Amino acid sequence: MSSSLLNTPDELIDAFITSRRQGLSPRTLEFYRDRLSKSDGIIKVGVKPQDIKHFLGSLKCSNGSKHAYWRALTVFYHWLYSPKSGLGLNPHDNPMLLIDTPKVEKKMLPSLTQEQICQLIEQAECVRDKAIISLFADSGLRLNELASIKGCDIDWGDYTVIIWGKGDRQRKAPFTGRSERLLKEWLCGYSHNGGNIWGIKRRGIQTVLKRLSKNTGIKCNPHAFRRGFACNLHRKGLSTLDIMHLGGWSDLSMVLRYTQSITFEDCLRHYK
Repeated sequence: MSSSLLNTPDELIDAFITSRRQGLSPRTLEFYRDRLSKSDGIIKVGVKPQDIKHFLGSLKCSNGSKHAYWRALTVFYHWLYSPKSGLGLNPHDNPMLLIDTPKVEKKMLPSLTQEQICQLIEQAECVRDKAIISLFADSGLRLNELASIKGCDIDWGDYTVIIWGKGDRQRKAPFTGRSERLLKEWLCGYSHNGGNIWGIKRRGIQTVLKRLSKNTGIKCNPHAFRRGFACNLHRKGLSTLDIMHLGGWSDLSMVLRYTQSITFEDCLRHYK
């Protein structure tokens, strides 16, 4: 393929998206397309490192958002200057090799305590919503994972549910007797006919959480449950490696970040 066949930013972005490996989630592909399409002034062969630096420096957004643009551009240019693009470009000419990583603030992220989880379940409007809250808290599931659960995925014998996680990887997630009771109560009166067990999709689950957050004053998005899952298991004495396996993380870095507030609390308690 010659570079003349990929003249415009849109053509380059389309070719890049097509090149991504199978199994990437639609949201990941949407992330790449969104960030790259907003960077079209620098999406081209032969762009200079200073042009990319100027673009990143001109962004009127948080360092976290700048880092997101940097990540998308890094993956894109790694592909563009690799044999996979078919353009025959020299990998050593990749302009991102000369771009420093934007610094990102590392804040202690809030997580849900067991008391808050009990309050959310109590305030939920129906059995279905209570089961959703309980399963989020018990399993640390991501939103897409919870939204895709079917009746046949639940193993009532060992209190686990089979889910498809990031990267199209299948795994099991645990739940407690509390979730078992709520799930059975909900499913006893609901016929899911092969669809997910909730009768609502991803957007509907987000609406449930937003309504509960507004009514209780407790921030309860899927990430807060996932952080709470990690922190509450850490409080019980589980190792970060056990938490990583139970929560379906691919490495320890995010588990360590989620549980750093617990480590600080423990140190502070001994300090006092």
